[in-house]
Amino acid sequence: MSKPLPNEEQLIKQLLELSDDPLSFVLFAFPWGQPGPLQDKKPRKWQVRALKKMRDHMRSNRAKSALELSPELFRMARASGRGIGKSAFLAWVALWLFSTVMGSTTIVSANTESQLKDTTFPEIKKWASMSMNSHWFEYQAMSIKPASWLVQLLRQSTQLDESYWYIQARLWSEENPDAFAGPHSQLGMAVLFDEASGISTNIWPVAQGYFTDKTLHRIWIAISNPRNPTGEFFNCFHVNRDQWDRENIDARSVEENDAQIYQDIIDRHGADSDEARVEVYGMFPRHGDKQFIGRGTVEEAIERAIERDAGAPLLMGVDPARFGDDAAEIVFRQGRDWTVHEGISLPKGSIVQLANVIAREIEDRNPDAVFIEGDGVGGGLIDILKDRRYKIIEVSMGGKPDDKDDYADHRTECWDRMKDALPYSSISRDSELHDDLSGPTYDYSNNGKLKLESTRDMKKRGLASPNKASAFAVTFARPVARRDRPASRAHSRRQFAEGVDYAVLG
Repeated sequence: MSKPLPNEEQLIKQLLELSDDPLSFVLFAFPWGQPGPLQDKKPRKWQVRALKKMRDHMRSNRAKSALELSPELFRMARASGRGIGKSAFLAWVALWLFSTVMGSTTIVSANTESQLKDTTFPEIKKWASMSMNSHWFEYQAMSIKPASWLVQLLRQSTQLDESYWYIQARLWSEENPDAFAGPHSQLGMAVLFDEASGISTNIWPVAQGYFTDKTLHRIWIAISNPRNPTGEFFNCFHVNRDQWDRENIDARSVEENDAQIYQDIIDRHGADSDEARVEVYGMFPRHGDKQFIGRGTVEEAIERAIERDAGAPLLMGVDPARFGDDAAEIVFRQGRDWTVHEGISLPKGSIVQLANVIAREIEDRNPDAVFIEGDGVGGGLIDILKDRRYKIIEVSMGGKPDDKDDYADHRTECWDRMKDALPYSSISRDSELHDDLSGPTYDYSNNGKLKLESTRDMKKRGLASPNKASAFAVTFARPVARRDRPASRAHSRRQFAEGVDYAVLG
């Protein structure tokens, strides 16, 4: 059983002085350069950079507190190639907060139970055993708590409540995300996600609930090989990038790593392969598992410059979504140019108000065809517009496909046509559209037909309804004659994919 050392009060004082400086704690607490496992070791440069970022944030929070301003939650995301010391870094953060903010809580989780139990938490215990205050810790299977003598010693001079003073490994369940919730510490709170790319989207908002108390020390770190080009870890670097301190770390740049190992991956799979991007460069892959439209395809369409095709029909697409819940979207496309007119988002209102906006856009833009998804509230919207003498093409996305042999429904068919058109098209720099396009996955029905992931299932994964992409998808429902070719005629799938003529026939 551990017990105090003769100079224990001095050690406590030294560690408390490092509550705003995790880098100094790491350099002080572990036996760098001494005989043993750290004799020829020192923190890696990326780890030092990250610890300095934390230090600066803690000191900023301290200054804000002195001015009676609210301290801010520190969010840090690191995407990296393999073997850079991710778990060691998380261990240092956990032990720093435990050792310098007495009464603090640290929750540690990972992508899988085996990762958490076999890798992440054992790494924390390993570093705890090497720390100069290793005798402070009492180990349990999935937690580290303060030794009873330490609690008694501190109670002599403080009003310590040790109830929430621990480091705990916590599992999560996609089916029961609320089970991940836990107590809050008013002294200090950290949530550490190892291999965060594999942590389910619906766990992240539950984790955010740990940070409701406005404490100086509120830290959320997500670190991972970037294996999934969708989800909340991906969003840390894209949609939510302004909220996170983030860095992509190329494993070849990390000290002590064998560069030849990474070169072998590049040689075997290709310098621009997803394997090299994930395992070496610390970059997200262009395609995820069963991702219907790869992020790389979307990114290339953003950068693609095309000449305007004035002879292509101007198409207007509308996704009413569940107006009043999700946003209704109005978009325009002229052949391969998806940027011809700026789209319109309408997050709230009635179908009459939406009909008024659509009517105004028809009068202003004079599109050659107007496509509206007719399922749900779309039917009533179409009735209003037709009653006003507007020519509308109703698209039943849940209806039967034209190609009954290949597709489970018309929605999948329209999205597949849109997918074929993207490699030849130009799209706007709209992060919501990009996420919409690359969000859905696919599967096959029992009879072998392609089936796009439903909006309901996307929401269960914590993703938004892909309304903007759906508004573009309806414009691929049927062919329309080109402006410079009044007579319609059949076109090949390749012509459709290139966006030459196939846009929709009234």
